[in-house]
Amino acid sequence: MNRTTLSLIGAATALAAVTGVASLTAGSSEGPAQPVAKAARRLPVERSTLLCPAPTSSEVGSTTYTAYTPTGNGDGTGTGAGAKKGTAGLLPAQAPDDESASGPKGEEKSDRKGARKGGSDKAGEPVVPLKEPGKPVTAETDRSDAPALIGTADGSLAPGWTVQQTTTVAAGSGRGLLGTACAAPDTNFWFPGISTAKDRQDYVHLTNPDDSAAEVDLKLYGEEGRLKPSTDEAITVPGRSTVPVLLSTLTDAEAADATLRVSARSGRVGATVQAVDQTFGGDWLPASAEPSTSVVLPGIPADATSVRLAVFAPGASDADLKVRLAGRNSAITPAGHESLHVKSGMTAWVDFGDLTKGEAGSLVLTAEGGEGTAAPVVAALRVTRGKGTDQETAFIPATTGIERTATAADNRTKGSTLSLVAPNGSAKVRVTASAGSGGGRPVSKTIEVKGGTTVAAEPPHPASGKGGYAVTVERISGGPVYASRMLALPQGGIPMFTIQALPDDRATVEVPAARQDLSLLNDGGR
Repeated sequence: MNRTTLSLIGAATALAAVTGVASLTAGSSEGPAQPVAKAARRLPVERSTLLCPAPTSSEVGSTTYTAYTPTGNGDGTGTGAGAKKGTAGLLPAQAPDDESASGPKGEEKSDRKGARKGGSDKAGEPVVPLKEPGKPVTAETDRSDAPALIGTADGSLAPGWTVQQTTTVAAGSGRGLLGTACAAPDTNFWFPGISTAKDRQDYVHLTNPDDSAAEVDLKLYGEEGRLKPSTDEAITVPGRSTVPVLLSTLTDAEAADATLRVSARSGRVGATVQAVDQTFGGDWLPASAEPSTSVVLPGIPADATSVRLAVFAPGASDADLKVRLAGRNSAITPAGHESLHVKSGMTAWVDFGDLTKGEAGSLVLTAEGGEGTAAPVVAALRVTRGKGTDQETAFIPATTGIERTATAADNRTKGSTLSLVAPNGSAKVRVTASAGSGGGRPVSKTIEVKGGTTVAAEPPHPASGKGGYAVTVERISGGPVYASRMLALPQGGIPMFTIQALPDDRATVEVPAARQDLSLLNDGGR
């Protein structure tokens, strides 16, 4: 018997064995119907990628990085005894030289030296590497040339991995508290609320986590539509590198309120805007949630002295929106601002002044006349605290609701305020303070948020803990919940603060159930 015959017999035997096993579960055509496929399961993600922009070029700035992974994976089962041990950390992105980076009008290339150091004195050493879930890790740097960071987490450290970058600039241009949650890469971003006016310097930071170059388009839209470009709006971001672009170099038009669209022709990038005002300080402006007919902007501080809204309608139709402020006890309509009309392809803005009147709240925009034919929008708020020369600003973009969990990584013993809003029906959440970076034990409490209201409260502190800590919000029951966290660190009479919206951390993903089906091998008799 030759080898070919043996191979055929072996293949037939293997196929018969597989067919026999399949027949035990598939049933026959004469028997009962085949079992219905099982519902998809939610499983923890196995890998996460985050990108942090270069924090500051100021000589009087200092930056704290805080990394954290919750002990649960978002479905209430925890990381599990069988979870693969993971790794998590960030490494510096390259600062492209003049030959490898391209941008409009030769905008400032990153001249930060020692791009391999990333807050460490050793080349290539990861920043804020995690070893276990449930305990935050912090690192600090006062370098003016600190680079952008590219990070990954896998195994048990991937689900819900969160990194916060918080920078204090004591004086000069951009003075204030600048905070941002490091974000995942994507191919499309909307930034309502940017400006090309003379008193603003807004940079979009583009970071490419992959080895191949990314091609990115930048488009600006003002009150009358597309702002006429003054140069090529296409940007090449080399692999594993970052490129900052000054938005005022993209157009000759001065727009106090505009919208930036970042779209990748090829590859993917992380994108966030650093907005610096010569009078009111600065902060990071994250991307708005995807265009929607209903948007929520959570966590306007009670002592806000000015609230300014920017809205953009990216679709082919105009948007008509109802405006509501969800306060402590109920939702009200701001006097004189009951509705807002946003023309297609244009940026509309509203200056609400001291909208909250001493009571924390959240802005809710919904389509007038129902959502059947409504046009989607993106939106962001610019919030100011303080008076005169002692003013400071922060931004609140429209965000997504918390389906399961969301985390703010950097919290201090004093200065953190958590805001929760339930725009529709009431909801219940569990808020957990992690152990501190210097030890301690987690502490949890349950908060009920009534429909149409905002709850603003100091989050719990870890028991006997020291150092910074993380706060995780878990939705237990009820309607949609939206959240943000304000961190206030006043300095020299200036109410320095930053606000981070808390979208769902997408710690889990639906995995469809699969079963063996040999009918796929049947050619139907043809």
